[in-house]
Amino acid sequence: MPPRRKLSDLNRGKAIGWLQDSVAARQVAQRLAVAPSVIIRLKQRFHATGRVQERQRSGRPRVTTQREDRFIQRQAMQQRMATANNIRQRLQASTNTVVSGQTIRNRLHNFGLRARRPVRGTTLTANHRAARRAWCTQHVRWQRQQWAQVLFTDESRFCLEPADGRIRVWRRRGERFAEGAVLERQRFGGGSVMVWGGIGTRLRTPLYHVVGKLTGVRYQNEILQPLVVPALQAIGPRSCDSSG
Repeated sequence: MPPRRKLSDLNRGKAIGWLQDSVAARQVAQRLAVAPSVIIRLKQRFHATGRVQERQRSGRPRVTTQREDRFIQRQAMQQRMATANNIRQRLQASTNTVVSGQTIRNRLHNFGLRARRPVRGTTLTANHRAARRAWCTQHVRWQRQQWAQVLFTDESRFCLEPADGRIRVWRRRGERFAEGAVLERQRFGGGSVMVWGGIGTRLRTPLYHVVGKLTGVRYQNEILQPLVVPALQAIGPRSCDSSG
């Protein structure tokens, strides 16, 4: 049997002409190299509509209303780490509308929301937040010349066995650090390595590997005197240290 395929408008016209000249449908199919069922359906459509063109297809009907679409968006914005399946279950419980997880993702994509890996940030207390806001307010109008007098120092601990979770967060472009889109975590699970370093606009200190517990005496003898003081002297007489 010839392969079944669509016919062009020209070949549809030829087929109807041959059929009207009493040529059998099987012979028309052989001339056009299509299955006989294609010619039979064409003949039926022509008799019913008087046209050889296929009907314009409207596509699959939309299963959610605009109100339900807004519900889906609101759920993702209120709980950014909810999965598409979680939102699907809430939609069904609230509106009795049954959709697939892919439909949920499609609606969120229409609102510009994509599932991304969340930024991992340290849990901050109210005091932490207040102190950081006060520091930013104090320095918001500083000029480049003032920042050039500052040495930023901090120590960081790097986990050797980080958790490789599969958590995703719904966010738009530019919302990487939006509230609710950052995954808070407890630091230093498993083995870790601690290092200290300092940077300024024109220099940086050597990276120092901290072994064991860093006490005040060790900080003064191993970091402050041999690393911080020379860096501040290199910056100038009005330099200052901004420790993280």
